[in-house]
Amino acid sequence: MFDSGVGGLTVVSALAQRWPKERVLYLGDQGHVPYGGRPLDEIRSFARGITAMLAAAPVKAVVMACNISSATAWPELAAVYGPTRIFGMVRPGARRAEEASRARRVGVLATAGTVASGAYTAALRDRDPDLTVVEVPCPKLVPLVEAGETNSDDAVAAATEYLAPIEAAGCDVVVLGCTHYPYLLDALNTAAREPVIFIDPAEAVADDIGEALSAAGMFAQQPAGPHRLMTTGDPSVFAHQVPRFLPGDRSPVHGVRWGRSPAPKC
Repeated sequence: MFDSGVGGLTVVSALAQRWPKERVLYLGDQGHVPYGGRPLDEIRSFARGITAMLAAAPVKAVVMACNISSATAWPELAAVYGPTRIFGMVRPGARRAEEASRARRVGVLATAGTVASGAYTAALRDRDPDLTVVEVPCPKLVPLVEAGETNSDDAVAAATEYLAPIEAAGCDVVVLGCTHYPYLLDALNTAAREPVIFIDPAEAVADDIGEALSAAGMFAQQPAGPHRLMTTGDPSVFAHQVPRFLPGDRSPVHGVRWGRSPAPKC
């Protein structure tokens, strides 16, 4: 799995809860975080390079545990490696949101780049052309999570700001369109003025991976040992962050430069 930072650990957690014998090789590209304001072509290039690095480890599957990477690069990489080996966040999240909405109005909180790509609107409208979709860019949220400010006054204020247009449109479901955002659920629930269902795409992705591994007969039969965590940033900083997001995890953290350093073998 890979993400721009610690956010993708939500997907590691969801996978570990469902399939605890599977081992994860995870890369947080903190040398380039945040991805949200970068040109989409640059993000697509990051996704190509990191996917090639992880696929060579080798691994059973690669999860783009990053919504903006999924939005910009999943179709291309799924065509190269196969759709049952490359998993993105957007389509599983859209599926879960469309199924949950009774009002047929869905909000999406995401980075500016993911919103600019229009990927969530396209995926939701593929399922129901009559859905109302309101996508809101949220540039303040990833820095809050990376700084550990997940339930601060600033987090609640940002959540209130970003939920306002979604609530005004009468949406009853909100997709957390960035893997960092589930860490802000307390702040989001505090800020929400009306009951709303928050959809974490990580849960749908974990289910899809389970189906693919089962169909291929590739489930681990024995516990595979600790996860392997990598960062393109400072390994000591990443290691300090991990217990907040994977409580009890003692996985080692490696510093790498994708495209230059080989991934540790699984």
